[in-house]
Amino acid sequence: MSKFKFTVDDNSNVLKFQQLVDWIVDSISRNQLKQGEMLPSVNQIMKESQLSRDTVFKAYAELKKRGIVESVPNRGYFVTKNITKVFLFLDTFKAYKEVLYGSFLKHLPKNISVDLHFHHYNIGVFEKIINESLGKYSKYIVMNFDSPKVPGIIKKIPKEHLLIIDWKIHSTSSQSFVCQNFGNPVYKCLEQNISKISKYNEFTFFYPPFTYHPKITIDYFKKFCAAYQIKHELIFEPEQFKIKKGGLYFLVSDRTLAGFLDQCAKKGFEPGREVGVISYNETPMKKYVKNGISVISTDFEQMGQKAAEFVSSGEKVQFEVPTTLKLRSSV
Repeated sequence: MSKFKFTVDDNSNVLKFQQLVDWIVDSISRNQLKQGEMLPSVNQIMKESQLSRDTVFKAYAELKKRGIVESVPNRGYFVTKNITKVFLFLDTFKAYKEVLYGSFLKHLPKNISVDLHFHHYNIGVFEKIINESLGKYSKYIVMNFDSPKVPGIIKKIPKEHLLIIDWKIHSTSSQSFVCQNFGNPVYKCLEQNISKISKYNEFTFFYPPFTYHPKITIDYFKKFCAAYQIKHELIFEPEQFKIKKGGLYFLVSDRTLAGFLDQCAKKGFEPGREVGVISYNETPMKKYVKNGISVISTDFEQMGQKAAEFVSSGEKVQFEVPTTLKLRSSV
């Protein structure tokens, strides 16, 4: 085991015991430590890395708790199972992304370790984190976004190891994806509920300047309104967002949904009575807010499950998760 030398990063914000845990997990995932092989002894780690006995024992206890190693009296610690490391790269961590993440973890085998990262739609961060991750993981689950540099960055990841999730933008026919469609399914959802929508005086789509929601949804909103002669308005600036009695509002940001509810409270409007609202993306709380907020959403639980299946099977997948409109009392 002398060939495996752990070095503490004194400049890291990660606790020393966790650094040791991560190092061992990484060594197992890279097949440098194999199932049945003995880990470096506590004394060896202490001597080589200048760690206290308590720190090393804490790390080994955490690995044992996870079922990654086992201890044999008078012999030492041994690797009990192989580990697959997965790179999960999300845009931001919102309530519906938490549903996706929870489902992903729930459907993964226990011997898989997930490192979660966020790019916040920053291409510099996106490129830096991808470059630093190359060769370290067996699978890469990546949320793309609309930047011309994205294709050149993700092509560095071997296509058999890459899964694009949520938005299919910049994907190729040879790459795996589990995504939603922000265009035609939205049209179909609205069309199937034309009787509810047509009772309102005007249908307003508020696309605020701070959202990264795919703009193709705007195109299909306008296409729907034109096809069914729905009086409609498209607004982009917060100062334009003033709700009116008899209006129906289509909101792609939860921040604007909060603003809508604030205005309802001030004007004495009840969603579903004086005004209506359709929010984008289901979250666990929306069915409880104001007796239920209507949502157009994909199934993030299913998206997480399909991503986990890609990791487990290693087989190419190209799957579009259905988008539906859940009508509640707000319409």
